[in-house]
Amino acid sequence: MRAIVVNSGNANCCTGSNGLAASEATTARVARELGEPAASNILVCSTGVIGVPLRVEKILKAVPDLVRARTATAEAFAQFTRAIMTTDTRPKWAAATCRIGGPGQKKAVRMIGCCKGAGMIEPNMATMLAFLATDAAISPALLDRALRGAVAGSFNAITVDGDTSTNDTVAILANGASGAREIAGEGADFKKFSAALEKVCRALALKIVEDGEGAQRVIEIEVRGAPSDGAADQVARTIANSPLVKTALAGADPNWGRILAAAGRAGVAFEFERVDITLAGILVCRRGGEHLFSERVAHRKMLAKYVPIVVDLRAGRGHARMWTCDFTGEYVKINASYRT
Repeated sequence: MRAIVVNSGNANCCTGSNGLAASEATTARVARELGEPAASNILVCSTGVIGVPLRVEKILKAVPDLVRARTATAEAFAQFTRAIMTTDTRPKWAAATCRIGGPGQKKAVRMIGCCKGAGMIEPNMATMLAFLATDAAISPALLDRALRGAVAGSFNAITVDGDTSTNDTVAILANGASGAREIAGEGADFKKFSAALEKVCRALALKIVEDGEGAQRVIEIEVRGAPSDGAADQVARTIANSPLVKTALAGADPNWGRILAAAGRAGVAFEFERVDITLAGILVCRRGGEHLFSERVAHRKMLAKYVPIVVDLRAGRGHARMWTCDFTGEYVKINASYRT
C-alpha cells in the first residue's frame, strides 16, 4: 500500500454498488494525485453510520489539497488522529522504538500508530480502525506475521459492549527509511521488532477501552486454570460482555456472584465448587462460595480507574486475559441519540 484514505461519519456499508464505486473513485483520484500508477495500492477505510449513501464528491474534492498539504510532521499526524474520530472523546496514538542489527551495527527503528473506537467494540479482530507505520525494512510476509501476533493480545482482547461492526481494519506500512538491516527471518531482530509492535498495539487497544462510551474504568479480566487457552478466552469474553457484570462494576459493587454466573454460562465445563475469584486484589470467592471480606474496602478499591479481576477455575492450565470497561447510563444516552 502506498497511501491510506480514511473518512469518518459514514461507514459506506450496506450501500450497494454505489458504495463500491465510491471507494473505487477515491482510490483512482488519490492515485492520480500522487502519481501512483496502480489505484489498487491505495487503501480506503470508512467508519460511521451504516446504510447511508456516502457523499463521495466531498472526499474527491478534498483529495488534491490533502495530497499537496501532506507532510511528515507531528501536527499532520495529530490532524489525522483527530479526523478519524466518531464518538471518541480524544485522539489515540502510541509509539515505540527498538534497535535492529548486529554488534556495532545497531540502528534505531521507529513505529507509530493511531486508532479510533469507543463503542460497537467486540474483538472479532476488533471493531475499530487502527493504522501503524514503521521505518523498518521487513518483508510483507514477516510484517503480516508480526502484526497478527501483536493483534492477538491487543485488539483481539478488548470489548466495550459486545457488539461487532462491519468496518474492521488494522493496517501497517513499512518503508525501510531507518537504514537498519532488513529483518529477514524470525531471529533476534524479528523478536525485538515484534515486541515493539505489540507494545504499540496494546497501548492503542487499552486507549479504546479507556475511552469506551460512558466508561468510568478499565477492567482487566484474567482467567486461569481453564481446560485450554481457548476455553479460558471463552470464559473471559463471556464475563467481559455480561451486562450484569459491567453494571455492577459501574457501581463499584463487589457482586462476585454475577462473575461466577457469567463464567458458568460460557459453555466451558468446570466444577464451580473449585473456583476462586479475586476482585480488585481482594479474594471474594473461595471454592465456589463466599469468602468473608469487607464490602466497604472492596467498594473503595473498585472505584479505581483500573480494576483487575482474576478467576481461577482450577480445571486445567488454560489462561487468557481480556480488557473491558464498565457499563454506565451514559452509554445508553450516547447510543440512543447517535443519529438523531
